[in-house]
Amino acid sequence: MREPSPTPDGATGPHRWLILAVMIVAEIMDLLDASIVNVAGPDLEESLGAGSAGLQWVIGGYALTLGAGLVLGGRLGDRYGRRRMFLIGLAAFTACSLLCAAAPGIGSLIAFRLLQGAAGAVLLPQGLGLLRENFSGPELTKVFAVFGPVLGLGGIIGPVLGGFLIEGDFFGLGWRSVFLINLPIGVVALIVAARFVPRKAGDRSVRVDAAGAVLVVIACALLVLPLNQGQEEGWPLWTWVSMAASVAGFALFALQQRRTANGGREPLVTPSLLRKPAFTVGLGGIALFFGGLIGTQLVLTLFLQIGRHFTAGEAGLGNLPLAVGTAIGGAVSGAFLADRIGRKVLQAGPLVQLAGAAVLWFELDGLDASSFSVWDIVPGVAVAGVGAGMVIAALFGFILAAVDDDEIGSASGVLSAVQAVGGSIGVAVFGSVFFARVEAGDFTGGFRRALIVQACLLVAFFASTFLLPRKGRPEEDQHAVTTGAAVDGSGPERNLAV
Repeated sequence: MREPSPTPDGATGPHRWLILAVMIVAEIMDLLDASIVNVAGPDLEESLGAGSAGLQWVIGGYALTLGAGLVLGGRLGDRYGRRRMFLIGLAAFTACSLLCAAAPGIGSLIAFRLLQGAAGAVLLPQGLGLLRENFSGPELTKVFAVFGPVLGLGGIIGPVLGGFLIEGDFFGLGWRSVFLINLPIGVVALIVAARFVPRKAGDRSVRVDAAGAVLVVIACALLVLPLNQGQEEGWPLWTWVSMAASVAGFALFALQQRRTANGGREPLVTPSLLRKPAFTVGLGGIALFFGGLIGTQLVLTLFLQIGRHFTAGEAGLGNLPLAVGTAIGGAVSGAFLADRIGRKVLQAGPLVQLAGAAVLWFELDGLDASSFSVWDIVPGVAVAGVGAGMVIAALFGFILAAVDDDEIGSASGVLSAVQAVGGSIGVAVFGSVFFARVEAGDFTGGFRRALIVQACLLVAFFASTFLLPRKGRPEEDQHAVTTGAAVDGSGPERNLAV
């Protein structure tokens, strides 16, 4: 019997499940590249002469261009078709991975990482829309039931896989293998996507707000550049001027978006969102929380490798207590707490993280460098992970509860973008704090200072939760209203990453 051909609404037949597989592969490639490089610091320093600022750019630069371009990437998919933009993004992401692997110096590696993040910004927003185009009803529920846990696993295995590849030094490739692993995966995914993802024309009436996109990129760059370079250069005047200019840039972007909407054109961000106090507070909460989480995870890895001379593989395994704790906290929060205690789960999470940071502080106090084992800090790291998981599982739902149904697409895209940029800022801030003490040989002091910064961010995040809705938006409602959703792309599923 001849296999049914795709319908205008999507694919039919068993091959549709290959679409899900390709979407998962694309998301995991992003999650791996966001965290897999964390364990490559010493190797990059030895191979390319990367200093502290260079390492922060390699890690945080990817998240910067990814976050700055996510909302634009969603709009491009609306206008030109999600399948087309997915294929272009996947091909560019794979090519950039090859360029990163072949980089002759730290400057070129940073440039290629920035390009890789931009390619990811085109690739990732198309996934949710393509799944909704090809699945519906009970099948769509099954898709999301598979999608979320697999993405969570991708976030967990990043540092572990990176450590395995670097320590194995396969074919003498060292750190370059963490990028080369994307090549066979990307090529196969590209072939499968080109063959089985149905063609569906975009809506050429959708206008792309290029001016708004440029303003966002400039404002983000003006903020992250001084944070990455400031500590190494002694915080000269230009760093403070640049950060002040970034604030003006974001304000100008908000004004430009309002004028674009008032002029009858389509802005990148629905202006009404920025008039909702709970949503704008939520944006700040996202940046605070993920900045602290990603930054602390980086410092943990640097402490193990630079301060305690762990190999890349050992440092990768050293991240497992945090990852497992996060998975446990997320499971408990998602399955029991969020529905029963509402917003209080977002308040309990940072308190548990603070408790974990306090335990870790005292664990660091009695460390003997000569006999140090990762088991010495497992309790504090794992408890902090549980608190982080409690927040991650529920945060997007509570923020999205503050917006109207027709704003969900734009809102989820903005939240995902802020999450990525917040992570980039966290890498810059926490890296600077840690390396400031490392220069004096005080690795434990650097880690402790990072814990102080994280505690401040958690307290600020805890305070912000009181302005969020008391009840979160049910997950099924989030998915149900994103039929056009892929409107702004990268929906809330990205918050499952560790």
